Amino acid sequence: MMKNIPVEKNKDYIIDISGMGSEGEGVGKIENFTVFIPHAIKGERCKVKIVKVNKNFAFGKLVEVVEPSLNRTEAVCSIYNRCGGCQIQHMSYKEQLGFKRQQVKDVINRIGKIDVEVEPVIGMENPYRYRNKVQLPIGKENGEVKIGFYAQRSHQIIDISTCYIQDEIGDKVIALTKEWIKKYNIEPYNEEIHKGSIRHIMIRRAFKTGEVMVVIVTKTDELPYKEEFVNIMVQNIPGLKSIMQNVNNKKTNVIMGEKNITLWGKDTIVDYIGKFKFNISPLSFFQVNPIQTDILYSKALEYADLKGQEIVFDAYCGTGTISLFLSQKAKKVYGVEIIKEAIDNAKVNAKENGIHNAEFIVGKSEEVIPELINKGIKADVVVVDPPRKGCEKYLLEEIAKINPKRIVYVSCDPATLARDLGILKELGYKTEKVQPVDMFPQTGHVECVVGIRRKDSL
Repeated sequence: MMKNIPVEKNKDYIIDISGMGSEGEGVGKIENFTVFIPHAIKGERCKVKIVKVNKNFAFGKLVEVVEPSLNRTEAVCSIYNRCGGCQIQHMSYKEQLGFKRQQVKDVINRIGKIDVEVEPVIGMENPYRYRNKVQLPIGKENGEVKIGFYAQRSHQIIDISTCYIQDEIGDKVIALTKEWIKKYNIEPYNEEIHKGSIRHIMIRRAFKTGEVMVVIVTKTDELPYKEEFVNIMVQNIPGLKSIMQNVNNKKTNVIMGEKNITLWGKDTIVDYIGKFKFNISPLSFFQVNPIQTDILYSKALEYADLKGQEIVFDAYCGTGTISLFLSQKAKKVYGVEIIKEAIDNAKVNAKENGIHNAEFIVGKSEEVIPELINKGIKADVVVVDPPRKGCEKYLLEEIAKINPKRIVYVSCDPATLARDLGILKELGYKTEKVQPVDMFPQTGHVECVVGIRRKDSL
């Protein structure tokens, strides 16, 4: 028998916000029935319109803040509540950091059943304009060209002229691209009918060198008014080093295709994390917040506590960025990653930086690491930096079998981190240090570096 649900869709209610959800939404209750309200803050009283009702909870839209929190601030962006790129611009930055720390504390305690001190989140001096890469869909609506982010949970393009979390050069490229499309009446891609030529624009700016890459993603090899596009960019974008065309002819939500054509300049730009140099191509993975990445990786190196004689496994190594940091103080680093192109990049990165004690292997970490162990290669320290879904339990069990003294876990999802820390606890490991780092200000995301030690080595 279905329980009585005390809210109705499209009706307004006054709700006291008693908590915060994992993506920065406010959480309130009506007769003990949970309602999630984006853009509301704990401690506020709000007028809310119910927009979706499920069996155990509902979603509401903020209509009015009746009693605001002292931590509420005016969002700098006029389209912030429509665009989907940021979730918590309405919070003061101090409150954002406090919210993220509490999220990490709560899940580690609730899911991992671990009682550990979570350090204050390392924030940014300036929590805006921090992204070194932005990629935006291009479309047309009622005859108007639109370049922007998709609205949350939709493919409606919210047109933007400025984005406060990307580098200012991106705003300029957006305006010039729009001008070029209008002037030459170029038809943007329509994903519903799979017609039109221009799909996305991507801008990358290297923070340390100032080099800029502009990538135009097209449906076909043919780019209409190509020379005019190159000219408008070359004449107006300072620091421009590369203009690329990426071809994606598939009917897909994946942004980039596999084929790149150099239209002008070089096919890569150069940036640094710490002292390490990286060549970045259109398809390269490179952390989007280089200032905080430097802090994140330095903290991982600190928690690894290397003395110079250790063998290190770096699971989910990507393009080898953490491996290079670890190689400074390790005897040998083995980096493992399933994506072949990333491993190819990692090998180039190691060579470019004169690193000879890092070896990179293509494959699943949960398969390659047991193979290394079977060959008699045992790690003193293991670093894992898994995707959002966390580590496979089997991999954690295999790691525990070789008894590394220390494990360093770099996480982009507190919930799966907490689950995995609980598994490692059962396998004889103690979580010692948890350091959240704010890689994505104005959003609900938080990264963590965790220091873990084998209990019998304490």
